[in-house]
This record gives sequence, C-alpha cells and structure tokens, in this order.
Amino acid sequence: MRNCVSKTSMRLVIAALLAASCLLAADPFFLRRSISDAKPAPDDLTAKAASYKPLFGIGDADASKLVGVARYGELAVGPGGASAVVSYPAEEQMYYILEGSGTLVYDGQKVPVKQDDFLYLPVNVKHGIVNATSAPVRVIVMGYKIPAGKQVAPTPKLMLSTSTDVTLQVLSGHGPTTQFKLLMGTTKSTRDRLSAASEMTSLFIMEFWPGGTNNPHSHAREEEIYLLMRGSGELVAGKGADGQDARFPVKAGDAFFYAPGTRVGYYSGAKEGQPHDLILAVRSSLPSAGGMGQRGGQAPPAPAK
Repeated sequence: MRNCVSKTSMRLVIAALLAASCLLAADPFFLRRSISDAKPAPDDLTAKAASYKPLFGIGDADASKLVGVARYGELAVGPGGASAVVSYPAEEQMYYILEGSGTLVYDGQKVPVKQDDFLYLPVNVKHGIVNATSAPVRVIVMGYKIPAGKQVAPTPKLMLSTSTDVTLQVLSGHGPTTQFKLLMGTTKSTRDRLSAASEMTSLFIMEFWPGGTNNPHSHAREEEIYLLMRGSGELVAGKGADGQDARFPVKAGDAFFYAPGTRVGYYSGAKEGQPHDLILAVRSSLPSAGGMGQRGGQAPPAPAK
C-alpha cells in the first residue's frame, strides 16, 4: 500500500512539473485591440443603457489564449442607466473609472464614484454601476480567475481610492523619463495605495515625459495588459523577424495583452508643451500548476445575480 501511495504521489509531482514547464515554454505572443474598434457584446453586466466591449478574455475570440485573465473590457453606462448587479465565486475584479461619475452598488451599499477612481471587487460580493447623471460613465473592467480549490476571503471593507491622490515616483530599471503611480497590489503589498488582490499583482499608471520611454523588457511568469489612456506613440510588442523589438504606432484607447516572456515597452510621441502620455497597466502572475494553469482552461463559474 505504501508503495502505491508513493508512486501516486510521484506521478502527481511529475504532472505538476510538466504542466509548469509547458507554461514556461509557451511561445511569447501579444494581442492588440482598440476600444474604438471593439463591438459591444452580451455580457453578465449588460442591462438597461449599459453595454460591454470585450477586449481580452471572456467575450473575445482569443479568450482561450489567456491563462489567468478572465476578462478585460469597457463597461459603458448611459445617462439614467444601470449595469446588472453581479457577483462571481471564482473571479476577483478591479474597476477603473475612465470617464464620468456614477454610483457603485457594493454589497448593499451605494457609493459615489468618479473619473480616475479605482477599486477592488472581491469574490462573492454583489456589485454594479448606476448612472443618474446626464453623461455616460466608462469603466475598465479587469477580472482574474481564482485557481480551483483556492479560498480567498473578501476584504473587510470596500477598497476604493482615486489615482489623482497617488504620488508619482521613479522606479529603477524603467528609465528616468517615466514616472509611476502604484495603485493596487496583492494583500501582501507594502508599496501600493491599495493592498487588496489575490491573483492580480500590480495595477499602475505610467506617466511619460515628452519623448519618454519605458525601457523594453519582459516578464517570464506574468501576463500584462497596457491601455494607452492619453497621447500617442509606439508600443513594443514582441520581436520582429530581424530579432529586434517590434514597435507599433498607438493612440489613446489602444490596448495590448502580453503573454509571459513577450517584450513590452513604450516610446512617447508627445512634444514639449503637450500633455504627458498615460498608460494604465495591469499585471498578474500565472496560476500555480495545480490550478487553472493551462491556456483554454475553464472560465470562472457564471455569476450570481
């Protein structure tokens, strides 16, 4: 009996190591989308005067290529409208208010939100957006899968802040012409404004001086998404046939998903006297080999409404 148990344990260990090695060996790749080009699609959140444009993950044709990212897209709620109120048993979410103001429905509470606010939405907590104003509200919705079997306790209170109150800082390795606002990290973070998440490891804004650069780099075990919120320039995404960094012209509203190991960077096209370019970036580590660590894995269970 003891030998059987040992052999079974060894098989499980080998399977886990193989799964992890497959993840690391996957070819780098990127996906490119634009909010202006994306089409609204039915979603859990859609309701009266509320539409959702999927950019990456659920609702997008390439959703199966993502590992830990459940969804990423734009929720738009028109004047007098409201999104559906939803909760998810195996998905944590972050909202960033791109434009407008409204009311966040959160676990029975009603909380005002405005442009540049960002917040964390735990598993199993009902939430939605109501717009009683005369202008639309646009929200970036970011969702991350909780690996099977992992228990994540809801935060004891609503975690909400505004990016305009977060101090800009220079980080080593990214060049002096780029400054960072560290918005949100995991519950163990000591440097971010909000220490709230489980799977999402870093939500931040990069602000570029005219002609500034985020030095090209890559992350071996992290998925990352860049959204250009303001300005224009060139985003690095992978390498070309010549082995050099591939650079793509971008404008406000363009978004890139980067798989682990894919080269990423940015070159600002702003001139002196013009507003600084802004990128909203979000990063997450690959799930453990024992969880949903394979591309094309199961999507999170359907929301409870």
